[in-house]
Amino acid sequence: MKILVCISNVPDTTSKINFVNSNTEFDTQGVQFIINPNDEFGLTRAIWMQQKQQAEVTVITVGDSSCEPTLRKCLAIGADKAIRIDAEPTDGFFVAKQIAEICKKESYDLIIAGRESIDHNGGMVPGLIAGMLDYEYITNCISLEIDNGQATASREIDGGKEVVTSEIPLVIGSQKGLVEESDLIIPNMRGIMQARKKPLEVMAPLDVSSASKTESFQKPAPKGEVKLIAPDDIDTLIDLLHNEAKVI
Repeated sequence: MKILVCISNVPDTTSKINFVNSNTEFDTQGVQFIINPNDEFGLTRAIWMQQKQQAEVTVITVGDSSCEPTLRKCLAIGADKAIRIDAEPTDGFFVAKQIAEICKKESYDLIIAGRESIDHNGGMVPGLIAGMLDYEYITNCISLEIDNGQATASREIDGGKEVVTSEIPLVIGSQKGLVEESDLIIPNMRGIMQARKKPLEVMAPLDVSSASKTESFQKPAPKGEVKLIAPDDIDTLIDLLHNEAKVI
């Protein structure tokens, strides 16, 4: 079985986010980048399949050379090889188109992508890939088993979960629950050394136009000042909650 895991290179949630050029571009200076958490859950599940079912695991990303440390970490976690499409990931359509073209040539049985990335939260890429390839698609996936070409998966829905079956090839949108945070693989020294010898292929992008354009970014408004009320001043508290906060 051949598995492709799509990786987004995203800012660490502890990083301070700023924008430049009149708030039209993200400022990467001083920002630490990590594997998108939803992608990492999917990668870990793929490594389990590699160990139990002898699956071949490839990771792929769309980005410049600054993404390579993230791909090397994926190789250290256990992926067999990595692909970097050398282009700026301008929007979800552009990224999906680039990855789908690779999939048409390689014929992967399972494509895993995080249900969304934690930077733009677009949630578009796995569904677009499935549509471009005419593959079955299961998002919000919290469990997955594949046996004799038949996939059984659970996904989160409002108020519970849904169990579905599907033939492969298949695209899933992974998230926490597919594996737990405690199951994530921390690369050891042996894995890091092996990752240096594993193939990381850089490929030229397709000549594809983006389907959308970012006009500007805007930070959330700062929180207002906190009003402190004396513990015995219940009337003032009720008045503020009713007339100002409007929660009662």
